[in-house]
Amino acid sequence: MPLLNKVRTAVSGGPGGDTATHSLSRLRSALTLFFALDGFLFAGWVVRIPAIKQQTGASAGDLGLALLGVSAGAVITMTLTGRLCRRYGSHAVTVATGVLLSLSVALPALTRSPLALGLVLLVFGAAYGGINVAMNSAAVDLVAALRRPVMPSFHAAFSLGGMLGAGLGGLLAGSLSPTGHLLGLTVVGLALTAAAGPVLLRHPSPVLPETLPAPSGSTASGGRRTVLVFGVIALCTAYGEGALADWGALHLTQDLQAHPGVAAAGYSVFALAMTAGRLSGTALLERLGQTRTLVAGGTVAALGMLLGSLAPSVWATLLGFAVTGLGLANIFPVAVARAGAIAGPGGVATASTLGYGGMLLGPPSIGFLADWFSLPVALTTVAVLAGGAAAMGYAARNAGAGRES
Repeated sequence: MPLLNKVRTAVSGGPGGDTATHSLSRLRSALTLFFALDGFLFAGWVVRIPAIKQQTGASAGDLGLALLGVSAGAVITMTLTGRLCRRYGSHAVTVATGVLLSLSVALPALTRSPLALGLVLLVFGAAYGGINVAMNSAAVDLVAALRRPVMPSFHAAFSLGGMLGAGLGGLLAGSLSPTGHLLGLTVVGLALTAAAGPVLLRHPSPVLPETLPAPSGSTASGGRRTVLVFGVIALCTAYGEGALADWGALHLTQDLQAHPGVAAAGYSVFALAMTAGRLSGTALLERLGQTRTLVAGGTVAALGMLLGSLAPSVWATLLGFAVTGLGLANIFPVAVARAGAIAGPGGVATASTLGYGGMLLGPPSIGFLADWFSLPVALTTVAVLAGGAAAMGYAARNAGAGRES
């Protein structure tokens, strides 16, 4: 009997319910840990970017090109991860990419040139892109089995991991070399993967995408266009998350002369605000609905980022980063949920891939713009795109309205 049928029996109070519920609870805990680990490792890398930039002698443009290696590796992997998940299962792919991400996070600290940095970031990007697609695929299956809107909780775990990783990086920035720090992250990543991985490997996905109906031919074309709209919304907001992760600390140190520890706290403040927003995401969605949550979030993020990029003081900038985190918190989960309501798992995959593409393409774009103009001006593009996401969300307010929750 498929696990989904067991879950439905459990919900209705039939036999076997306790076993199925316990299995799903363990899956949720293990998957939450992988989301947190992903954020922790990614943040651990980004807070050391200023030191790696100095170590490799890279200019802002050189660093932007090197960071493009993350984007390129991720995009290539994202196009393949869906097939790997269908063949081997999203749980197995999540564990495998968790191992690869843990190993590859140490590589940037071993480089001494922008070219070498770009090459190792291809590997890191491949692991990062793969684990994000695999985790979200597993999360979509689990949310469907639970029949509860808990997707924001997984993204909250990612943000919490990012906050912890950035906070630890800030504490270690003045006393530990990038090599020692990133090698330590490898050890932590492998240990946590060893702890949570067996749970995913012992339990299959509760919902198999192949068993779910595809959209009808008469609505497929319009549905694809609407899914692309929500994918672009996800891209616009994830662009901001990636930009702050890779350039926020450098903006604080380079433009505002902040202490390295304070600069590292910039992303931690952003991640903490995003975590708080996502932890309250389910209640917010129930109160406001998806469209108003999306529009309000984009507007708040745009205003916050204008403050964060143009404020003349460190503390005003940190406040702007926090407001931006609150605004962006639930837009990505809402966009993915709306895409899934319209086109099922295929819609989720499209929106997720576009969204994470925005997170990975944002940093190199900021680097090029910083070379042409200045870093503060480049960071205002985050506000522009967040405002655009709010406008697109309002324009698409009737898409899939019958299934909005």
